[in-house]
Amino acid sequence: MPGAARAGLTYPFASRPAPGQRLEVAPGVHWLRMPLPFHLDHINLWTLAEEGGYAIVDTGTRTEDVVALWQSVFEATQDEGRPTRVFVTHMHPDHVGMAGWLTRRFGVPLWMTRLEYLSCRVMAGDTGREAPPDAITFYRRAGWSSHAIEAYRARFGRFGQYIHALPESYRRLTDGDTLRIGPRRWQVVVGSGHSPEHACLYCPQDRLLISGDQVLPRISSNVSVNPMEPEADPLSDWLASLEKLRRVVDDDVLVLPAHNEPFRGLHARLEALASGQQRALDRLRRRLAEPRRAIDVFASLFGRPVPEGDVGLLGLATGESLACLNHLLQREELAVDTDDQGVRWYRMKTP
Repeated sequence: MPGAARAGLTYPFASRPAPGQRLEVAPGVHWLRMPLPFHLDHINLWTLAEEGGYAIVDTGTRTEDVVALWQSVFEATQDEGRPTRVFVTHMHPDHVGMAGWLTRRFGVPLWMTRLEYLSCRVMAGDTGREAPPDAITFYRRAGWSSHAIEAYRARFGRFGQYIHALPESYRRLTDGDTLRIGPRRWQVVVGSGHSPEHACLYCPQDRLLISGDQVLPRISSNVSVNPMEPEADPLSDWLASLEKLRRVVDDDVLVLPAHNEPFRGLHARLEALASGQQRALDRLRRRLAEPRRAIDVFASLFGRPVPEGDVGLLGLATGESLACLNHLLQREELAVDTDDQGVRWYRMKTP
């Protein structure tokens, strides 16, 4: 997703917690920061005090470093009790990766929305498989070279390497649910676009919003089309989710995001994300005055080219570009033609 302005935001905490340590951001609410083995090198996790110990919100990626850091957390919090349950905002490995390990170790339930839980199980089922023909066709249509496609084949099925197997049962989170966690009541606010059924947790009483990846202060959420649903329009879902958050959640909350730092200024950030996306779509429209492939529009959307040699980054950029292209296709603004090599070329319709 293209970057957006960050005017109107304030960051109330002068420091970040060191890996394996916690910082209290509200009574009984603690911020943890865990490393990631990706371009984005950290994730924020949260613990919420309740009877017998604390609930965990999001878990980090399955790596030896994260296991060791969780061990240090458990040792440091022995006087508070033990993990009581695990909440996961959505299915991406940095959020769900350690959930199975945590729930089995402490014999506690996993709480997720249904689509996130089931989607995670499906993705994990690809571990060790060869890339399916539909996925190869998907990236060939986008304009990928044979070299990039072979690199994708070699990487396919790695999702399961970053997560512990999920438990065989879970507790379902549903949009509009009210949950009692310790002294607070939290409302479940579900959005989509970044993932199928992303759960945010909102406490109106204490003006707190655990936003996961649905709202981030310094970067914007990846909104992508993937080979499983190649004609999807997740961008419409994401824009609708931004507007829903504006309606449902008060502006004066302390936002606890999955990446970067806690901040205030929710509505300003929502506006910046939405308007930034519209500007990106306008740049894309100008670029499509002549026929282009999905890989030809990266500079218009992201302000820079994407190297073919980094197939992980190439996949993210392609998915986001297709989200924008499919969005304009759904609005009947584009025409698309497929050449003899199976590559799709997009252009604005003649007025």
